[in-house]
Amino acid sequence: MEELKVRFNKIYAGLPLGLRNDIVVVIDPDGPITWHAAYIEVYNNTDKGKEILGKLAELEII
Repeated sequence: MEELKVRFNKIYAGLPLGLRNDIVVVIDPDGPITWHAAYIEVYNNTDKGKEILGKLAELEII
């Protein structure tokens, strides 16, 4: 899981500020997740953050 966090953070750090509000993934019926929302979840080590990392890896985004 740490490797996925590192890969996510490298990609997030390289994103232009304007793209951080773009949708990156949809993991539940509550709605889409933006890069910024994903960063907050990953940074805080939430269960949703772990799910986001797993989905992004599965989709080969990170």
